[in-house]
Amino acid sequence: MVERFYAGVETDPVLRPLYPDDLTESVRNTAGFLAQYWGGGTEQYSDERGHPRLRMRHGHVAIDTAGRDRWVHHMTEAVHAEHLAPELEAKLLAYFEMGATAMVNHDG
Repeated sequence: MVERFYAGVETDPVLRPLYPDDLTESVRNTAGFLAQYWGGGTEQYSDERGHPRLRMRHGHVAIDTAGRDRWVHHMTEAVHAEHLAPELEAKLLAYFEMGATAMVNHDG
């Protein structure tokens, strides 16, 4: 799912400039964070990187509503492609909507 998400980011003209040239670490960090958040244990993310503090970690990036919307679009596409049980899909999408909205830090 995370790799599918980043495949969308890689060609997105709004999001791509916000990420490093090499997305390998972004994929690894996002996958680890999500594994931990959804019950995989702290070894998936926090043991190496510390508390997620997502808003702080993303504070150096100007995230506006357009960026948030593009991020949600790609993540929604990635989630739908997994063909998950409807209740799990709904939980994931609600979390991603909430989390993406919380990252908005710029009016742009």
